[in-house]
Amino acid sequence: MTAAVQAHRASLSPTGPALAWLTYRQVWRGAALIAVTVTGLSAMVAVQYQTTFADALDSGALRALAENPAIRVLFGEPRALDDPGGFTVWRTGTPVLVLCGVWALLSATRLTRGEEESGRWDLVLGGRVRMVDLVAWCTTVLTLAALVSAAGIGTALIITGTDPSGAVIHSLCVLGSTATFVSVGVLAAQLLGSRSSATGAACAVLGASLLLRMLADGVSALAWTAWFTPFGLAARAAPYAENRIAPLLALGGLAIVPAIAVLIVAQRRDLGGAVYARPDSRAPRTRLLGSVLAFAVRRALAPTVGWAVGTAAYFVLIGALTSTIVRFLEQNPRFADLAATAGFGGLGSVTGFAAAIFALLAIPTGLYAATRIAAMAADEKARRWTPLHALPLSRYQLAGAEIAVTALGVAGLLATAALAMWVGAVSTGAPLGLGDAFAGAFNLVPVVLLAIGAATLALGWYPHAVGAIGAVPVVGGFLLDVVAVSADAPAWVHEISPFAHLAGVPDTGPNVLAGVVLSTLAGAATVLGLLGYAHRDLHD
Repeated sequence: MTAAVQAHRASLSPTGPALAWLTYRQVWRGAALIAVTVTGLSAMVAVQYQTTFADALDSGALRALAENPAIRVLFGEPRALDDPGGFTVWRTGTPVLVLCGVWALLSATRLTRGEEESGRWDLVLGGRVRMVDLVAWCTTVLTLAALVSAAGIGTALIITGTDPSGAVIHSLCVLGSTATFVSVGVLAAQLLGSRSSATGAACAVLGASLLLRMLADGVSALAWTAWFTPFGLAARAAPYAENRIAPLLALGGLAIVPAIAVLIVAQRRDLGGAVYARPDSRAPRTRLLGSVLAFAVRRALAPTVGWAVGTAAYFVLIGALTSTIVRFLEQNPRFADLAATAGFGGLGSVTGFAAAIFALLAIPTGLYAATRIAAMAADEKARRWTPLHALPLSRYQLAGAEIAVTALGVAGLLATAALAMWVGAVSTGAPLGLGDAFAGAFNLVPVVLLAIGAATLALGWYPHAVGAIGAVPVVGGFLLDVVAVSADAPAWVHEISPFAHLAGVPDTGPNVLAGVVLSTLAGAATVLGLLGYAHRDLHD
């Protein structure tokens, strides 16, 4: 009987192509969205250069830009800016690599440790499929998805008339960097026992890699460290300039090493196990378990601190560079004019620069809010919320506590960014007041509330995509704002974005009416989402 059962289970075990198809079905929507976004962004900037920037940049201005250390820290060393492809790589290279890297590591931890935590891998691994096979196929499919984005960028750059060799080098940089973070995400999922901890560790690696690239470009004594980060290697490849091959080979090695480690670890661990697993027994930790609200605080405390540390580090750096960048733009006003055509006006003053930088803060704080609401949906799907739902507690209480704590976390991140930028600015003598910094940061509250409202709406009516829907107001709104301004789209297209209604605080006064309207829309979405959450079945 046992042999017959084993034979039957073996006959039902999925083959390699079936595992690849399963992974593809789980990842294709996100991969397609990322591919379209980065391809469209690259094509738009290349076309914009040829129609707007080509005749506006003289050799003296380009030399001043390349020699400015603050510009190199923020955007990388300018190379081949007199070429549409080189300008596109310099302007979009880091954002594209970060966007693809974040998607890669989030998808990697979701498809591996996330599926394992939910119990769905129990069925897949019930036959003759090994853990290492399943992990290997996940890594392979995600790498192929990264290839789609890289090919899209290369094709777009060639179609828009840039040099094909530079386009190929840049697309290989995107592929190598994204594949590296695929491997890092899958490796973190093998080493750590929960999806949240694996995601946090992988994000920390990405943040450290980006910081290392900044240091390598800004401090000549540390230039050698660029060879240890995918962002630095992509810059050293110098697409459209030197078109170097050696950094590409090193980037390939950077992706392969963690992939090999993934296979080694996956072969040696059990289903549900991890190299760094939590101990089986420990002293009870009962702090913040006395109420639903306290429990929400406990759940949010660690991730909020992590987001706050990253936010503080970035804005201290930006604040410290404020004087240098503003001075450069005052001496080279043409660059400020070009930035205005891309939707970043007012960069010629400290308060105008602060307003533009604080506008970007809406993206990470909005994503933080969306991920906190998405964590609630994920816990519900994993049945960790079932004991709470069995208690005499209203769903309005449970969700309301999470939303309230998320809003408090958002306020904490905004305050952290304001204080950090003020400290950085004061340390270098930039005339940015503490009140101005806080006004600029908290001017974003209506937009971030829209992210909370959208995520709550998804929680109530479409819990499968809480994080993605919650990100639409901040990520989608920002991209729409930039594209609409850059492409000189009709006014009504631009006004769809919530960013179009934000005043440039602290350079100008706030748009009170727009803030009230956006906050009202956010409140309505939140209420509608709570109604749906209170009356729907539990998500499984």
